[in-house]
Amino acid sequence: MLMSSQDKPARLHYGPNGFRILSSGSHVPCAVTAEPIALEALRYWSVERQEAYASCLIATRRMLEDS
Repeated sequence: MLMSSQDKPARLHYGPNGFRILSSGSHVPCAVTAEPIALEALRYWSVERQEAYASCLIATRRMLEDS
């Protein structure tokens, strides 16, 4: 069975003001929870770690791990 781009995760490059799609897909997994995040809903990521986060709370907790 072939997967459409709607069924598979995208590969992104995260920048300070946005992200670039390297490989098409409908979502990316949260780096902490593995929850799928629709590209339209993606608001939180780390440029340094090149990771996506499902919420601001998850992103903040992840950033505090280095402190």
